[in-house]
Amino acid sequence: MLIDTHGRIATDLRVSLTDRCNLRCTYCMPEEGLAWLARPRLLTDDEVVRLVRIAVTDLGVTQVRFTGGEPLLRPGLAGIVARCAELTPRPELSLTTNGIGLARTAGALREAGLDRVNVSLDTLRPDRFKALTRRDRHREVLAGLTAAREAGLEPVKVNSVLMREINDDEPAELLAWAVRHGYHLRFIEQMPLDAQHGWQREQMVTAAEILRKLAACFSLTPERRGQRGSAPAERWLVDGGPATVGVIASVTRPFCRACDRTRLTADGQVRNCLFAREETDLRTALRSGASDKEVAALWRAATLGKKAGSGLDDPSFLQPPRPMSAIGG
Repeated sequence: MLIDTHGRIATDLRVSLTDRCNLRCTYCMPEEGLAWLARPRLLTDDEVVRLVRIAVTDLGVTQVRFTGGEPLLRPGLAGIVARCAELTPRPELSLTTNGIGLARTAGALREAGLDRVNVSLDTLRPDRFKALTRRDRHREVLAGLTAAREAGLEPVKVNSVLMREINDDEPAELLAWAVRHGYHLRFIEQMPLDAQHGWQREQMVTAAEILRKLAACFSLTPERRGQRGSAPAERWLVDGGPATVGVIASVTRPFCRACDRTRLTADGQVRNCLFAREETDLRTALRSGASDKEVAALWRAATLGKKAGSGLDDPSFLQPPRPMSAIGG
C-alpha cells in the first residue's frame, strides 16, 4: 500500500497526461500561455500505462483520474484508457477536462472504458466565459457536457471556481442550471496554484460565502453529516434532494487528515500533495531499467514522507513552483 507516517492510505491516483491547455483561464496562466514541457520529457503511452499498472496491482490504487493541462489534447488518450480498463483489479477510471473536444470523443472514451467525467465550467454567460478563458468556446463546453451525459459517462460533474467581482454573482444560477440538466455541481475555492503567483487570500470567495448565497435561493441539507470520509467535497441535498451540490474548500476547510491521493505529473514525477514542493522522479527510474518492484519502492518512499497538511494556514506557506496546469488537478 501507499501509506504515510500519519496512517493515511493513498488509493486515488491523479495522472496528468499533458501540461498543455487550449484555454488561458485568468486564474491559471498568463494570456500568452506557458513554456510547455518538451516531448521527450513527457511519459510515453507505455510508460503511463506501466505506472498505472504498478499503482493498481502492486500499490493498492483503486481509482485513476486522468488530468492535464487538458487531457483531451493527449494523442492516444482512448488507447491509454482502454489499456488501464483491462487491468486486474480494474480501477475506476475518470477524466477531468475543460470539455472542449468532448462532444467528439465522449462516445469513444466510454467505449474504451472511461467511467465518468468532471467538466470545468465557471460561468453560464458566453461573454464572461470568453473574458475568463480568453477563448470564445463556451458553446463547445456545453456540447461536451451533453455528449458526456448521452454517452453514459455519469454522474457528469461540473467544477466551478468563483472569483470576486467576476462571477461571484452566479452560484444560484449555476446550481439551478445543473439541477435542471442532471449535472452534479461542485464549487471549488480558488487555490494558490496560478502560474502568475497572483493569488490573494482576501480576494478568494470562501465556502461560507458560497453557501450563504445558495441558501438564499435553495434549501440545503447536509447529505451525510459527519460521514464525509476522504471525499474532497462536502455535499448538501438541494431542496430535499435527490439533487446535490458540493463545495470543495481546500483553503478554509482543508481535508488533509483524510486525504487518499497521490499524483503523477506528465513528466513522470510523483507528488504526494497538490501543494508539495518536492517530487520523486519515476521517469528516470523507468528509463534506467528499474523493475516494477524498484519503482513501487520509490513510490512508497515518496508517500511515506507526506506532510500532515498542505500548510495553507501557515503564514510561511510558499506556493509550489509548478502551476496547476503542470501538476494536474
